[in-house]
Parts: sequence; C-alpha cells; structure tokens
Amino acid sequence: MSTLAAAYVVKAAHQLMLAGQWTTAINLLTATHADDLTEHTALALALAEVTVDYDFGRDTDHVSAALAAVPDNSWDVNLLKIRKDYATALSQSGAYDLRDRLLTLIDEAPDDNRRGRANFWAGAIADNVYEQPDLAFEHYEVALKLAEKCDDDLLAGQALRHLGYHARAAGDLVLARNQLERSTELLQKAGHLRPTLAQQSLLAALLRDEGDTAGSRALATEVNRWARQLDVPFIINETEQLMNQPATRTPPEHQH
Repeated sequence: MSTLAAAYVVKAAHQLMLAGQWTTAINLLTATHADDLTEHTALALALAEVTVDYDFGRDTDHVSAALAAVPDNSWDVNLLKIRKDYATALSQSGAYDLRDRLLTLIDEAPDDNRRGRANFWAGAIADNVYEQPDLAFEHYEVALKLAEKCDDDLLAGQALRHLGYHARAAGDLVLARNQLERSTELLQKAGHLRPTLAQQSLLAALLRDEGDTAGSRALATEVNRWARQLDVPFIINETEQLMNQPATRTPPEHQH
C-alpha cells in the first residue's frame, strides 16, 4: 500500500477545487485514509471546503455530511458552515443568523488572513442577504487591505471583484474597470476558475455599460461556453442575459 502525507493530498485537492474539478477532488480525499488524528482532521476539513465550493457553484448539497464528519469545531469549520448557510440563503427565503456569527469570527480570527476572509464573506452576506451595500463596501475594503498585507492573491481578487461591482453600480466605470481587470488577473493567477468566469461576466456587463455591445456579447458568449462546461447555473444565466439583452446600465441582481 502506498503512503502519502495528508498535506500533499490536501494541497492537490485544493488545486483541483480551484480548477472546478470538484468530483476528482472529492474522490481523491475520500480515497485517502489517515490513522493520525491531525491528518484525519485535515483531510475531513479539506473535503468540507471542496464540497462547500462545489455546492456554491452547482446549487447542490453535498457539504452537510462532509461538515458533520469533521471531528472538531474550529474557526475554519465555522466559516465553512456560514458559507454553506449563505449559499442556502441566496436560493431560499427565510431568516438566517449570519451577521452575528460572522462578526464573532472576525473578532476571534486567529490571524490577519482569516480575519480578511471573514470580512470578505461578511461583505458578500451584507450585500446579497441583508441588502446593506454601504456595510458590504466597508467589509470588502478591510478584506482587500488584509489580503494585500498577507499576500493572498485569491482573497484580494475576490475583494476587488466586489468593489468593482460597487464602483460600476455607482457609475464610476473607470474605477470599475481598473478594479475588475486587476481582480481578473489575481483570480487567474490563483487558478480559481469559477470566480474568474463570474468576474469576466462582470467585465462583459461593463463593456455593455461603456457602449460596446458587440464586445460585451462576444465576451459573454465565451464565458457562457466555459460556464456550461463547469455546469455553473448562475454564470450561465447571467451570461445568457448579456448575450440576448440590449445595453443597459442596470447591474446584475447578484454578484456571488
């Protein structure tokens, strides 16, 4: 029987997740076993993270069982639980105690990187669940500052993507383009395909706002092809709207 340190398996699964190869990542993690409790916990946490990302893109629910299997209640586990509940809140009406839980995670974050991640998700939830754009903007700015401090390209790209959305909604198309293009570069550098495609759908919407309808439709068409390969419904729907509707300055309802 071959042996491999859990850390290498976790890293490989993480890269597969970023590339949208969720099933392969899940199969890799579930086929790997560890007798050491620390390695077992790391594998279980990685599986939960992959399934959270998978469910968010595909609007499925694989993560509930994965989260239940993590043998601790760490800060990272609690953030994944909030991300799961956020995805549910986007598709279902109801009351969700997400705000207070996230504020607790921000206060209890063990380092600046995790504090930045918690601020990012606090911004997304303020935007898309509670409809508090000013508060969301503040959280994104904190997330970006901490991402740059920690050299976290993925977090910086996510924060800039949402800040660019706000700039576009405010009518500052120059700032929006700068932030969205920088976000695209950082997300591509990090190798995270799903938000890169979502980001490029925002750039297609920006092209439409700038009056380049043909360019907008061309970019949306290419992003739509990629999104269909990944089978990510919200990107498919957003790009179809850009492909078929006339130019308008109205931003998309959601910017996951």
